[in-house]
Amino acid sequence: MPNNFLDTIKKYALIQKQDKILVAVSGGPDSLSLLLQLFNLKSKLGLSLHIAHVDHGLREGSQRDALFVGSWAKRLGVPITTIRLDSIRKEKKGSLEELCRQARLDFFVRTAKRIKADKVALGHNLDDQAETILMRILRGTGLSGLSGISVKRKIDGVIFIRPLLETSRRRIEDFLKRRKIRPRIDPTNKEEVFFRNKIRHNLMPLLKKRYNYNIVELLANLAESVSYDYEYLDQVAKNWLKGNRLRLKIGAIKRLHPAISRLAIRQSIACIQGDTRRIGFQHIKELEDLLHNRPTGSIVDLPKGISVEKTRKTMRFYRR
Repeated sequence: MPNNFLDTIKKYALIQKQDKILVAVSGGPDSLSLLLQLFNLKSKLGLSLHIAHVDHGLREGSQRDALFVGSWAKRLGVPITTIRLDSIRKEKKGSLEELCRQARLDFFVRTAKRIKADKVALGHNLDDQAETILMRILRGTGLSGLSGISVKRKIDGVIFIRPLLETSRRRIEDFLKRRKIRPRIDPTNKEEVFFRNKIRHNLMPLLKKRYNYNIVELLANLAESVSYDYEYLDQVAKNWLKGNRLRLKIGAIKRLHPAISRLAIRQSIACIQGDTRRIGFQHIKELEDLLHNRPTGSIVDLPKGISVEKTRKTMRFYRR
């Protein structure tokens, strides 16, 4: 696994000498392996490490995960920042999965800025990538979704990296077994009430057994290939959008290829809400109908309080 880990770091220039890295560690196999691999590089590259641990407080025994991660922090001599998200259980708006994801992200960003970290390292692996692609295909997706999990991405001014994204779950588990290290195992990973777990425990084994044993690698390769295509098209759209992203000239956008005009529309939405989460294919189709068929003065309301109005010469994006 170390060679695979190092290859990914070199391929995408994920880490530079003297980097200060905030490592997200849950105590599970992936994040613990990530911590140990980065620790092995610490002296060679002059890295400074800091552990971040999130206790969601959603299940019995989660405190023991925090103690486990704390013991590894002490053993390695790495500082640690932890948080317990008791308030998550009281939230009623949105899905629990989305609330936890956003709370984790906010915590990582805040902590990284506070300690002046250069990067935040997350432990997603090759199997996670393949599962994500399958989930998005089954739910419906476009090029953006097929790009999968990004190996390197900037969020709120903080660079997030995933050095294990090209390493299989089996290699990670073997790495820990050979060193006789027992990670924490989240029992909810086996509960098939969660969509990802249904993919992991039912669909993926079926695809491997009856269709293609290398399905994980094939889906990961698809994500990598699509991500390059999407990155190029996205840049073309950004170049076209230079100027006011909240007022798109109708005549100009009609002359664009649909692939570019759709990306331009998505970027205008992201300009307001920071991302395009909850913006699906039907929303884009409705905006295209607004552009081509509906009369001046028509308005389309989108999720998260965003609206788009068709004026005589422009499509105007605004928060209602």
